[in-house]
This record gives sequence, C-alpha cells and structure tokens, in this order.
Amino acid sequence: MSREDIAFASGTSQCAAWLYRPEAAEGERRPIVVLAHGLGGVKEQRLDAFAERFTAAGYACLVFDYRHFGASGGEPRQLLDVGLQRADWRAAVAFARTLDGVDLDRVVVWGTSFGGGHSIVTAADDPRIAAAISQCPFTDGLASSLAIPPLTSVKVTVRAIRDLLGARIGREPQRVPTYGAPGSTALMTSPDSVSGMEALSPPGVSLPHDVAARFALQIMREFPGRRIKDIQCPLFLAICERDTVAPAGPTRKYAAQARDADVKLYDAGHFDIYVGDDFERNVADQLDFLRRHVPLS
Repeated sequence: MSREDIAFASGTSQCAAWLYRPEAAEGERRPIVVLAHGLGGVKEQRLDAFAERFTAAGYACLVFDYRHFGASGGEPRQLLDVGLQRADWRAAVAFARTLDGVDLDRVVVWGTSFGGGHSIVTAADDPRIAAAISQCPFTDGLASSLAIPPLTSVKVTVRAIRDLLGARIGREPQRVPTYGAPGSTALMTSPDSVSGMEALSPPGVSLPHDVAARFALQIMREFPGRRIKDIQCPLFLAICERDTVAPAGPTRKYAAQARDADVKLYDAGHFDIYVGDDFERNVADQLDFLRRHVPLS
C-alpha cells in the first residue's frame, strides 16, 4: 500500500488528509473509506491503524483532519463547531468521488466517538453513500451531558459562555481541555479518560487536547442518533457497553430504528476498541461488514 499527504478544499480553507491506496490492477476502481476522528481528535490518534487494515484488505482510505485541527487550515485553532465539521465531511466525500482509481458509487463513511455521530448524519443526508461505520458513537446530546458530573458541567458552561461572549467582541478563544482527571474542568472526566486518550497518541508526540469552550453549548442540542432511521445504506454500529462518554443505552435505542444495521456490542469502555484485543475484535468485525456489503469486485 502507499500513503500520500494531500489536502482538499472545505469552505474558505483546506482539510489535510492521508490518502491510502491499495495495490490494484491498472484501470481498476476500488471502494474508498472516508475516516475522521471524534471530539478534538486528529488522524494521528490511531486512525492510521484502522486505515492500514482496510487498505491491506483492498480498500482505499481517505483520513482527514477537520478544519481548525491538526494539519488542516482554519483560524482560530481548536475551534470545534458541529456545522463546520459536517461541512468538512461533505467536502471529504465529494473529494473522494473525484479520485483516480476510486469507484464513486462505493464510498463508505467511517466515524468514531463524536465523529461517529457525523458519519451517521452524513450517511442519512447522502443516499449515494454505499455503507456507514460508526463506532462508540455520540448519538444523544442529553445523555452525554448527563454523563458529566454536575459541578464539572457548571464550570464548563461558565467558561463556554465567557468564550462565546468574548468571540462576539473579537477576543481569542477561551479553551477547555477535552479530557482530564475526575473532578477537573474538562469535557471528558471519566476515570478512563486520561489513560484512554493518552493510549491513542503516538509515543513521544505531544498533541493539543483542548477546544474553544463555546462548543459545550452545542452538545445538548445534538441528537445524531435520531438520523439513523433515515440511513438507506447498510450501517455498522460498534457499541461499547461500558461507555462512560457516549452512553450505550440511547445508541441501542436508536439502532433498533435502523433499516439495515449490523450492531456489535463489546464488553469495553469508550477508549478500549482503539487498542489491544478489543481493537482486533472490532476491526475484524468491520472488515467482515465491508466484505459483505461493499465487496471489492
């Protein structure tokens, strides 16, 4: 396989991406999997592990960073906005359909955590999507908000309001960490958040782990799980039954409304299915799903 650093336009800026290409015969068009991360995540945080497995199985992969994050453009940095990220998904899918050697009718969307909600909405909005994969997905803003301890939620909300008001008069963003120890002021403070997030980053690499605090005011208004019923293509849902970040209960409820879904339940926490044995089980199930629903030929 080969991996190329590329970029594509989204809005007034660009999204940085990795393009993985499998070995293929001249003139052969392969399916492509479009992948993006979750809350504040970037492609270096284990998305390469998934893309390498998919590419080894014969699928092209486009792994991208949202605007304002990672190697992508966009100012201010670390600005997480739901509408902008979903526009990046649409731009990524449109770009994938222009690539040489790609079958434009066999585009698969793959999202994880907060990005899992984006992949659900993207598939619901685009009937040409061939299949969708959503792992440990954010599906219910109310449930995820209630998973945050009340005192932490109050502290984050105060910072979010200050950031929003400051943005209106041109101030630099007030940021909040995406994760922290229990009791800290952060978006994810479950006992496994620090160890789980640190396990995703390459050894010796320091990556930003904060976002503009105003994002916290968007969470409770978002219910991407409600769009599952609108998805026309096959859907793979990887649900972690011990998920303390994106609770499994609402996702299972929404999954029951799907037209055509493979629902896999894992005795795992939110961060477990990126690494180790849980990763191996999860990626094997995803490859089986791809082979059945988006075969190479």
